[in-house]
Formats: sequence, C-alpha cells, structure tokens
Amino acid sequence: MLKFFFLFFFRFFVIAMSISSGYLVLSVPFSVACVVQPLVPGPRLLLIICDTFIVTFLTSAAASSAAIVYLAHNGNSEANWLPLCQQFGDFCQRISGAVVAGFVAVALLLIMVVLSALGLTKH
Repeated sequence: MLKFFFLFFFRFFVIAMSISSGYLVLSVPFSVACVVQPLVPGPRLLLIICDTFIVTFLTSAAASSAAIVYLAHNGNSEANWLPLCQQFGDFCQRISGAVVAGFVAVALLLIMVVLSALGLTKH
C-alpha cells in the first residue's frame, strides 16, 4: 500500500514540476510584452493570476511529496508501515533533496508573484 502512495504522489510531484516549468518557459514572452507596454494592466493581471495558480499547484505537489518522504523516513506504526529509508538510503536522500528543491521553487515563485503584484499597483 505504501508503494502505491510513493508512486502516486511522486508522479504527481514530477508532473506538477514539469507543468510549472513549461508554463514558466511559455510565460517569458508574455512577461516581456508586459514590460514593453507597462501601462496596460489587463495582461499583467492575467499573468499574476496564472502565477498564483502555479504557486498553489506547486505547493500542493511539494507538500504531498513531503508527507510521503516523512513516512519513508519514519514509517507509521499504527498502519504497520516500516521506514523504507533504512533499506533505500540513497533513494531517500535524493527524494528529500528534490522535495526541498520544490519548496525552494515555491518560495522563489511566491516572491516573484508578490513583486509582480507590487509592480502592478504602482501603475
């Protein structure tokens, strides 16, 4: 059962990171257009709304993966799940690093959204 949770939530984590990376690559020309014409608030507002959606999407992916990594490190005695990191130490270190990197990405995107919203209010 724990293997199913591992596969499901880590797959969700990878897909969410891929979707957000694709969105960020596609939004670069849109952001450049917003910089060139700063007096038009409509596209900038749409960009902030989409960025906020991506931040919440990444937060949910990173949080669900963090919960599974916690189970992998500590197990759950009530559900009779043993800690898996005793057997697969290298795998757990890599997954933990990926989850930490996911939370760093969430923090950076959150800072970008706040700065973008502040820039929109100044115009």
